Order: sequence, then C-alpha cells, then structure tokens
Amino acid sequence: MATFALAGCTAASGVVSGFASPSAGSGAGPGPNSEDDAKEADLSARVTIAGSGDLLSHAAVLRSAQQYAGAAGGYNFAPMFAQVAPILKKADLAICHMETPLTSTNTRLTQSGILVFNTPHEIADAIRTTGWEGCDFASNHTWDQGLAGLADTISVFKAAKIAYAGAGATAQQPQIVAHYSANGLRIAQFGYSYTVYNDWGPNTTLPKEAPWMGESLWPATGAEGILRDAKQAKADGADVVVISLHWGNQYETEPNADQVALAKKLLASPDVDLILGTHVHVVQPCEQINGKFVFYGLGNFLSNQSPQVDATLRPETQEGMIAEVTLDRDEAGKITQAANYLPTKVNLVGHVVEPATARTNPVTFDRVTKTLASRGCKLTPITP
Repeated sequence: MATFALAGCTAASGVVSGFASPSAGSGAGPGPNSEDDAKEADLSARVTIAGSGDLLSHAAVLRSAQQYAGAAGGYNFAPMFAQVAPILKKADLAICHMETPLTSTNTRLTQSGILVFNTPHEIADAIRTTGWEGCDFASNHTWDQGLAGLADTISVFKAAKIAYAGAGATAQQPQIVAHYSANGLRIAQFGYSYTVYNDWGPNTTLPKEAPWMGESLWPATGAEGILRDAKQAKADGADVVVISLHWGNQYETEPNADQVALAKKLLASPDVDLILGTHVHVVQPCEQINGKFVFYGLGNFLSNQSPQVDATLRPETQEGMIAEVTLDRDEAGKITQAANYLPTKVNLVGHVVEPATARTNPVTFDRVTKTLASRGCKLTPITP
C-alpha cells in the first residue's frame, strides 16, 4: 500500500514538494548522477490506483452507522464497506471522494431533507480501515459548514492519517495536494470543484473570507491553472499526477461539453496522467485520451439516494464503481495504462456497498458496463 504526505501550493510558489528526497529513502531510488548513469538506469515500475465515487452520508446513512455502533455509542461506518474492502486493499493506492464536511465534535450533523451536510468523524476511521489512503474533498458542499467546517474536515482527515486533496483553510496553505509513494512511483493528487457553494452550475463565486479557494475551483483556474499545478508537481518529483474533478450535470449519464473539453485539454499534457470524476450521482462513461483514462463520473459509492427513497431519482443513483487503473512505466520512463472496474450498488438495508457482478446483480453490472464502454473504453471487470 502507499505511503503519503501532505503539501500545499500557492499560485506564486507552486507545489511544495511532499515527497522525501531519494537520498532520504523515499523508495524511488537514487537519481542518475551522470549521463552514463542515466543510460543505465532502469525506470520500470508498476502501480495500481483504485478510485471510487461519492461518499455522501445522508441522515439515513448516519442512522445505520449508529445501529452498527450499538451500545458502544457513536458511529461505525466500517460494516458498510466490508464487502468492497478486499478490492481496495489489493490496490497499491486507493483514493476516495468525500462529498461532505466532517466534524470532530459530531455536532451540527446532517438532517433529513436539508441539503447542508456534516458527517461524523468516525467515517474517516472507516475509510482508513477499508483501505483508502486518501480522499479529495472538492465538492459543492465544501462550504456547508463554512471556513471552520473546512478546517475541521482537514483536521479529521489528518487525525485519521488519511491524505487530503482540496482547498486549504488558510491563505498560507490555499490548496492542499495529497502526495503518495508506492512501488517506487511518486503520485500527486489534486482536487478541484465546479463551485464552493451548493450551486447547480459552474461558477467563480468565492467566500469573502476565503478568496484563495479559487485555486481549487476549476471554473476559476481553468485548464491552464490545473496544468500549471500539474507541471509544478512533476517538477517537484511526481511521477504520476491524478486530477479529481467535481463536475458535470447531476443525474445525467452523458458527460457535458465542459467535461469533455476539460478532459481533452488536461490529458493532452504529459503532466496529467489520470482524471477521476465525481458529483453527478450516476456512473458516466470512461474515455481514453492520448492513451490515458478519464472516468467522467464514478457514481454514488455510499448514499441514501434511490427511487425507493425519492420517486424522482433514477435507479442509477444507487450505483457506483471502483475504477482500477494500472500504470506501467518501462525502462525508458514511458508510462502506459490499462484499467479494470467493479460496479457497486448500495443496499439500503444497512447501507452496505455491495459488489455488483454479472452473477450477483446482472442489471447493475450490465448498465454500468455499457455506460463505461459507450465512449470506447476497453475495460476488464474485476472478479471479487
């Protein structure tokens, strides 16, 4: 599994490297010191990255977590992920998307029917024990609990030893980048949202008390800003850059024009290696651009959304997936990619995330498989 560190970046100074130097024993090995060394260096390495969709803890999800905790009190989310944990733990690096703020005091928690969220800190412990090493928190709920809530979220992740990617809570650390090391490769993950507030469409509105949050807002920074960040990360030692993007039209299977245009610009660059998309609450297609993958929408990994709960919702809102991307670097340093996938479905009884295979849930499996392949992606299903 990966090891990680946290680092921040600013528009002026770029990414502050979160990687240990090779001489400090980062696992990357010493760099070449001469032309002859460079010719002889073997750069081959392989890393498998697993990404999953929205962790959206509605009030009903919190009630299930309370029931799992039982007499011990508090909340226990780990049983919800027990069936998918083996898949995530097999990856060299597993990263998730946190949709909501987290609270260290378990106050001002999510209430039914109110689209302002706050999730108990125990979910971070479940994230860690399930196998995720890090999460991005770049979403339209970033400001649900204001600046104090953002700072608390970051502190909860830090206490649980979960790497964090997304907006920082201070002008001194405006954007936090998650850095990981696995199998001799160094990976940087950035998180960008389409909005800070709970708005429907992309915008550049920023809190007066936190104008720096524009650095993690893709409509504000644009493809050019993301590429500057990625380029700096590569200069600071990253072998692989993962971009987590909160984007798209909610409940729509097809990516919109903004998603497609942004993906093409980012993946045309040698500095961006993988895009993991979230927000729309249904699985969207995968596409391979310039030999690299974009998963436009990973769906709902954990939520209470379902037609059984709200008749206006699509059955797809109960579905999500794990995208498993293997990056192979050859002796010359060239990276190629292949990908696998595992559809998932939330069982509302206990909010258990269940693998959906052709045998266990052919409807979900077939729907997710066809959606992913609709833009030409060639993927292999994972057998749990």
